[in-house]
Amino acid sequence: MTTAPGGGGEAKRKKRRRRRPKGPTPPNLNNSATPSKNPAAKKAPAKRVYAKRVDEVSAGGLVIDSTGTKGLLIGRRDLKDQSRERLLWSLPKGHIEEGETPEQAAIREVAEETGIQSEIARELGVIDFWFMAGGNRIHKTVHHYLFKEVGGELAPQITEVDDVGWFPLNEIVELLAYPDEKKLIAKSGDLVI
Repeated sequence: MTTAPGGGGEAKRKKRRRRRPKGPTPPNLNNSATPSKNPAAKKAPAKRVYAKRVDEVSAGGLVIDSTGTKGLLIGRRDLKDQSRERLLWSLPKGHIEEGETPEQAAIREVAEETGIQSEIARELGVIDFWFMAGGNRIHKTVHHYLFKEVGGELAPQITEVDDVGWFPLNEIVELLAYPDEKKLIAKSGDLVI
């Protein structure tokens, strides 16, 4: 007498065995312990590729006009802006040439980028940051100075700068596009020369 499934009877169930196909056993394709006969299958561990480190040193700063009420900024087009209308305002600066001191480079770069002749009044500080460019990790150190205008006329260096302008000193921090420059000028205290 057979009982219905779940009917409470204690009938013995027959275990089903899995039948194996007759003939040779197929190779185990998933067994990684089996050595491969394909020499290309053996790969050396991938080497980690590091970007080359490049150190750059620049100098520049904030020029105060002859009235002592305005500061000089350079404007460059924001390449992330689709319209190319937005300018990013920053402090004039550039690379230190071989044989130059940071002070000499700062005076030269300000004149080249803005057309304004200046002299250094005091040091503002150093900004140090990293960025990627051309597949390299760039470590940039920028020496900043406070300058006093002594001559020249506003004339942006057309190959590097889109605009230059004098702005009220109390607006400089707000206008600066880069946080490190904002912080440097904000903590510099009195900008009167």
